[in-house]
Amino acid sequence: MPWLEPVTLRGAHARLEPLSYDHCDGLVDAVKDGELSKLWYTAIPQPENMAKEIDRRLGLQKAGSMLPFTVFDADGKISGMTTYMNVDTPNRRVEIGSTWYAKRVQRSAVNTQCKLLLLTHAFEKLDCIAVEFRTHFFNHQSRRGIERLGAKQDGILRSHQIAPNGTLRDTVVYSIIASEWPTVKAHLTYQLNEKPR
Repeated sequence: MPWLEPVTLRGAHARLEPLSYDHCDGLVDAVKDGELSKLWYTAIPQPENMAKEIDRRLGLQKAGSMLPFTVFDADGKISGMTTYMNVDTPNRRVEIGSTWYAKRVQRSAVNTQCKLLLLTHAFEKLDCIAVEFRTHFFNHQSRRGIERLGAKQDGILRSHQIAPNGTLRDTVVYSIIASEWPTVKAHLTYQLNEKPR
């Protein structure tokens, strides 16, 4: 039995469903909101390439290295994608990444809810010892968001990858380890339920 199985995760502000070809049209609409694919420092699919991106993610799922999700907002509208990726089954580690959201839900409770759902499942169901987050050095919005979760920076992988535009990507690596999870969970729950927005 595989360690990672497709699962639906639900919260008050968002729902994560296993990625499906049925979600393609909704994902195309979501990625057009804010012209997200034009950001040079991140890899967000072009609207016309969404079916290929679903193929890619489902292929990695079949290979056991990714578990992709479609993000739905509280109104049931498709709002983006996220994944467990770089799955390390023997060491019970995953990375949460390949995440993007329609502009209309950015800076809302959707991202916090998704991270709480994914982290809860990782630490409380999958018994992960650590969950990683990685982002481009110049993706300051993503870095701030990861730090707000309570993740700590592990380091920077310099000249880690060659981007499609030929530039070299410095990758900032963060993690939350199992012993930190209770505090991070309390923090995220407070952000969602108590903190005035």
